[in-house]
Amino acid sequence: MAESLICGIDIGSTKVATIVGISSEDSDEIRIIGFNAAPTRGVKKGLIVDIDQASASVEKSTEKAERMAGHQIKEAFVTVGGPHISSINSHGIVAVANPQFEVVEEDVLRVIDAARAISLSNTRQIIEVTPREYSVDGQGGINNPIGMSGVRLEVDTHIITASATNLKNIDKVLNDLGVKNLGYIFSGVAAADSVLTDTEKDLGVALVDIGGGKIDICIYVEGALSYSSSIPIGARHISNDLAVGLRVSLDSAEKIKLYLSNNKQKVEEAMKKKDKDFLSSAKMNIPEKLPDATPREIVDGIIGPRIEEIFSYIKEEIVKSEFEKHIPSGLVITGGGALTIGMVEQGKRIVRLPIRIGIPDKASGLVDEVMNPMYASTLGLVYYGGKQMFSDDTSYKDFNSILKNFSMNDIISKVKKLFKQFLP
Repeated sequence: MAESLICGIDIGSTKVATIVGISSEDSDEIRIIGFNAAPTRGVKKGLIVDIDQASASVEKSTEKAERMAGHQIKEAFVTVGGPHISSINSHGIVAVANPQFEVVEEDVLRVIDAARAISLSNTRQIIEVTPREYSVDGQGGINNPIGMSGVRLEVDTHIITASATNLKNIDKVLNDLGVKNLGYIFSGVAAADSVLTDTEKDLGVALVDIGGGKIDICIYVEGALSYSSSIPIGARHISNDLAVGLRVSLDSAEKIKLYLSNNKQKVEEAMKKKDKDFLSSAKMNIPEKLPDATPREIVDGIIGPRIEEIFSYIKEEIVKSEFEKHIPSGLVITGGGALTIGMVEQGKRIVRLPIRIGIPDKASGLVDEVMNPMYASTLGLVYYGGKQMFSDDTSYKDFNSILKNFSMNDIISKVKKLFKQFLP
């Protein structure tokens, strides 16, 4: 039984999470053997702003994950997200080359290549090309056209692009640590891989990954990724509001937010009693003295308005995508911010769609800490990596890996090899 070691590094605005898993050809499940999450420095809203600090954070996380797994991390998949992400849906069309008019894998690669030929600035780089659906001689809705008869092959693809500068900075961080980058994955896509069900994707669903400094959004329509974007606002903004409103430090505000979010039942009881002593400095383990405020004043007066603003931005993004009427499954929110008190209730009121919290549940092994919405995109990295490594359907997944490792050197070396075949 062939087994592969898969590593993923999730560089977020508040944490760097490194995960090591083992994937086998016979099973869809991934066995986690190493994991670590360390606080991030040098990253804001998904963008690296200080390479030395970011390298130190990634090094700390990878070293601890290596020690737990008992394996050295030599190569890894990496998440990328933030406001520099943008997406476009593109259409490609080619004539079927086979004289018998049967679609073969080469035709599929050519049609995706045709769809990929979009005008792109030098500062942007394609990180993902996902076919949405194929058409053979005008018959649409085809998932896999290989083996079908026809003369004209068309494809609708979803292309995700990112800032080339930020990707180079991430590469530099990994190169400094001696880790080979196997490919960038948009953190929204990674999170979707770990928390969405096939039924939700088929019906239509929006995945919202609420991180510390950014929110990544992916919309799936009829099973295919159709829209991707990122909003530069996150759960850290809620902590900032608490720090200002309660006149405490940012660390203390984070502790208060986590305490309220982790004890929702107790908070509801204290709200009914209008208990002003519910939050105390001793209970929160913070140095500052807290003002006399009831839990309702804090939850509805400070946290509530910020959550309302977050969901108004999410709703704007869904309306902008023009898929608002195509997502009956509603929203699946994940990421650390999804656990914030009042997030689901406020979201349902503003977006007017069903909302559930997405918890990853497809892995085995050392999963006690990892089965948390906070690590949805981290776990998604190893699911995605497993699919890349053991994919029978090589049509477009291999093409994605070609795109991710695309360079002029590769083309030149392949051309040289081709000419050598004809030399005596």
